[in-house]
Amino acid sequence: MSFLDRTKEICRLSDFWPKHNLGQNFLISEDVYDSIIAAADLKKDDVILEVGPGCGFLTAALAKKVKKVISVEIDPKIFAALDTAIKAGNQKNIELINQDILQFDTRKLPKKYKIVANLPYNITSIFLRQFWTLAKKPQLMVLLLQKEVAERICAKPPKMSILSVAVQFYGRPDIVQIVRAANFWPAPKVDSALIKIAGLKTNYLATQDLEKQFFSLVRCGFSSKRKMLKNNLANGFKISPEKVVTVLEKLNFNPLIRAENLSVDNWLSLFAELQ
Repeated sequence: MSFLDRTKEICRLSDFWPKHNLGQNFLISEDVYDSIIAAADLKKDDVILEVGPGCGFLTAALAKKVKKVISVEIDPKIFAALDTAIKAGNQKNIELINQDILQFDTRKLPKKYKIVANLPYNITSIFLRQFWTLAKKPQLMVLLLQKEVAERICAKPPKMSILSVAVQFYGRPDIVQIVRAANFWPAPKVDSALIKIAGLKTNYLATQDLEKQFFSLVRCGFSSKRKMLKNNLANGFKISPEKVVTVLEKLNFNPLIRAENLSVDNWLSLFAELQ
């Protein structure tokens, strides 16, 4: 029986239909499941935080390869179906939690863990911020996202955004592969992408207060997309554009540069100079 047939049968028996508002488009491709597992670089002693387990196919595959899987599912009907299947399969290294991941108590996580998630567009930024600001960050994140969002995260100058700066500040994002809409049921209107964020840093700047100041600078720089960086910073920090130009020229930046042209290293240099 194919993954599509198995998914439809689980939905029929459990009396639920994928909800658009929860971004429930179930992955039905074995090849993509294999790509997710390969990207996660699994070890026997790994603990995996899985978000959005769907019908549990990936959950079961992960559990065979790692020490423990903590799987968080918001939908009570899907949770009930998964709970029944896990108990029937006697899979003791799976902890299933019926909760919104944005309300998840991160104190339950060990010092070392990895994240595997199939995220709806509307919570991507909040979810990422929730985990990259933790003192105990994940070792890596393997995420299935909308293709457009994945491309924004992995963007390079001159296509940077607040999102790409933020993610690349904390780790190294790379697109593993594009996942076409036909690999999901129901098929979404857009393609997705599998991305891997590795090398997440525990302390990039010395203190959390400095991190807050850094991102205040970044937000200020992107405050008006139509304006040059010097004007956004001058308006945001109530200083003259001429003073900003002096700083930009000292760093060998074009005085007419816009925020989307700066890499994370450029932002850090600018932050250090303004400090």
